[in-house]
Amino acid sequence: MCALQRLVRGTALPRRCASPTVLHRRYRRAVERVNRVSRNGERRYSSIVPVPASDSPTSRGRRPVRPSGDDRELAILTTAERLLAERPLSAISVDDLARGAGISRPTFYFYFASKDAVLLTLLDRVVAEADAATTDAFGGRASGPREGWRRAITAYYETFRAHRALTLAWAEARSTNAEIRQLWAQVFEGWVLRCAEAIESERQRGAAPAGPPARDIAVALTSMNERVLYATFTGDGPAIAETGAVDVLLEIWLRAIYGTAPSD
Repeated sequence: MCALQRLVRGTALPRRCASPTVLHRRYRRAVERVNRVSRNGERRYSSIVPVPASDSPTSRGRRPVRPSGDDRELAILTTAERLLAERPLSAISVDDLARGAGISRPTFYFYFASKDAVLLTLLDRVVAEADAATTDAFGGRASGPREGWRRAITAYYETFRAHRALTLAWAEARSTNAEIRQLWAQVFEGWVLRCAEAIESERQRGAAPAGPPARDIAVALTSMNERVLYATFTGDGPAIAETGAVDVLLEIWLRAIYGTAPSD
């Protein structure tokens, strides 16, 4: 009993579908630690603005509290995502990233080899976020296929919508950066495998009819998601409105897998 079958029957998905990427655990620990003490209590790392050492609170007779190495890394990542919302990576310099993080240019190179390395790390982090959200969606209780697939598509949609500036930056970088292209291919393969497993599961339990190979359907549907959401978030070419994107994608997924759009 696999992915969607567990979702439909209300049982939890086992944690055997690991993320295909090499996750940056140091960054996640830093984010969790800083988020716990952030003023507004938000959990997203992009909402955190690290405090430079010169502005840190002090106690009488004590030295100022200086940011840790993890905090500096987080500051660089936060600055990069903020600046990418304003202009493309090509218009952002290492000096811009260092200045926004409250560090010197030489210090920047202690943490990252280049701007592309920052972008690669951001991609790794957001993919981990999307994987976690999708796993939660597949592991929750659902009344039927429609609700189950809606949860999975919505988790993917909401994660990348929250990082739309990065979505555009990654798409542009994939044509010139082999590492980003390779990482995205690994990520895409992981999503395809998970979807193919769910489709096969639905066929085996008699909920979905036989048809083209489950992997081929998964490749087509996942590729569609990628292109549709990219156009929706960036306005590149004909695009579906954000308010209707999940509904349209869901209907196509259900009809491709089940032949009709089943109701729960």
